[in-house]
Formats: sequence, C-alpha cells, structure tokens
Amino acid sequence: MKLKRVMLHAGFDMQYTLVGLAVVQPVSYDTYMIIKLRTVLVRKRSKYQNIEIVELPEYGRALVLDGLVQSTEIDEHIYHESLVHPAMITHPEPRDVLIIGGGEGATLREALKHNTVQEAVMVDIDEDVVNLSKEYLKNHHQGAFNDKRAKVIIEDGKKFIEKTDKKFDIIILDLTDPYASEPAQDLYTEQFYQKVYEKLRDDGIMVTQAGSSFYYEQTYEKVLNSIKKVFPIIKEYNVWIPSFGYACNFIIGSKKYNPEKLTAEEVEQRLSSRGVKTKFYSGRTHIALMNLPVYRKSLGAYTTS
Repeated sequence: MKLKRVMLHAGFDMQYTLVGLAVVQPVSYDTYMIIKLRTVLVRKRSKYQNIEIVELPEYGRALVLDGLVQSTEIDEHIYHESLVHPAMITHPEPRDVLIIGGGEGATLREALKHNTVQEAVMVDIDEDVVNLSKEYLKNHHQGAFNDKRAKVIIEDGKKFIEKTDKKFDIIILDLTDPYASEPAQDLYTEQFYQKVYEKLRDDGIMVTQAGSSFYYEQTYEKVLNSIKKVFPIIKEYNVWIPSFGYACNFIIGSKKYNPEKLTAEEVEQRLSSRGVKTKFYSGRTHIALMNLPVYRKSLGAYTTS
C-alpha cells in the first residue's frame, strides 16, 4: 500500500480562500497537494496504527493509516493493475502468488483475475486494516477475500518470508514507501531481496512498488541497485497516479522471463486466455509502461532503462 504523509485540517486557509475540511498531502519534502475531505466513515486505533476510512469528493473512499493516504477508490485500479499485471502476464503460467502487504485487498483482487492462479497468499500485519477494508472498501477488494483460492495470513511479511518453505511463481511487494520509515526500509534491502529470490521458483518473478524516483531519487537508486545485485533481469517502470500527485515507480526482478520481450498481441492473448478484465492495463499499456521514461530529478528530467 502507498504511504503518504497526510494531515486533516478543519478550516484550512489557502491564499485567503477557505477550503473547509481537507487532506494536506506532501508529494515531497517541499511540495504539497490539497484534497477536499467529505467525511470520515470510520476511525480506529489498532495494535499498530491509527486507521481511518474517509470519503473524498473527487477520489471516493480512501484508506488512511496514521494520517497517511494508502489508496483511493477512483484511481486505485491504475496503481494496482500496474503493480500486478506486468509481472503476472510476463510469467507464462503463474500458479502460486504471494502478496506482502495490500491490506485493502485490491492487489489480491487483481492477482486472482488470472485463472492460472491456484493459490494467492496475502500476508498483512494488521488484522484490523483487513477487517475494516472488508466492510468499508468493498469496491477495492470486490469480494477477493472470499475467493476459495485466497489465503489471508495476519503476520509480519518479513518474518513470513524468512520462515516459509513454500515456493512461489510470483511475489508481489505492495509495501509502504522505502523512505517512509525504518521498518519499511528493511523490506527494500539486498538481504531481503535475496530471501525473496530464494522463495521463488526457478522461473519466478518479483515486483515491488518503489516510491518516487523523481522526488526521492537517492532512496530509489538504493532500492534499484539492491534488486540488481540479486536478480539477473530487471525492469523499472512508472505510471502517474492522480491522488499521489506524481509518477509512482515499480521494479520487476525476474529469474528468467523479460517483460520487455512481450508484444502487445502476446499480452492481449494471455489476458484473454486467462479471463482477465482490466480498466487500465492492456497490451498497448504494457508496451507503453516498458518504454516510458523513468523520471530522475538530477539527470535531466528522465532516463530510460
């Protein structure tokens, strides 16, 4: 899940204009985005964090943890389809999928769209987030938790990776941003990626969200270099997420298959044969993602990988 610093303000005065109740969300250390807030639907303190589910007029329902927006109803499909499908489609027959994070169930939803999947294990540390998402974020998970192929485990994802004996075709890391907190940073290290590598089958693929290469370039480069030290095939890509206010980065680490080698026709054929329906991702979108520039602030606006 995405992690963005958020403050809820009543009567926030912006250039002498009263905006009312609003979410003031940093895009970076020095750039902010203001989102009007309609109402707070639920607020709860779990063992780990403060949980809020809110209504935003332009973005619909949103999950907020410790005052941090995770995903919104209107544009979450752009993020989740971009995270899940390039890796899933690159693999010729993904059967066993592991998801670390993704408590609102949208990543699980996208993975389960592939009829090749026999089991999708989702590991999230906070049971309250999962339970509240089941009740209040039905448009996010769309019943994915009830799929007979889904297995939800409430546990620390790092500990699960370290102790499980199971091998997976796909591992999806739907984590908080690498610059968000010290615990998050542990899930973006070479040591952690080595453990992920070991839990993949011989032709397995890993994908992680990686924050913003434009606003947090040095941190992003550390993550990218850590993955490069472990996986022989690397592909970085990004896509603009409206409610984030920037292009969100993703990195694929693959043992055998290269996502850049697929044609738009091959992607469409696999989507069709697996019964996958999407709003954003397609064969042409896959080709675009594989060829879009990856933004770097200090390197003349962008680079290509």
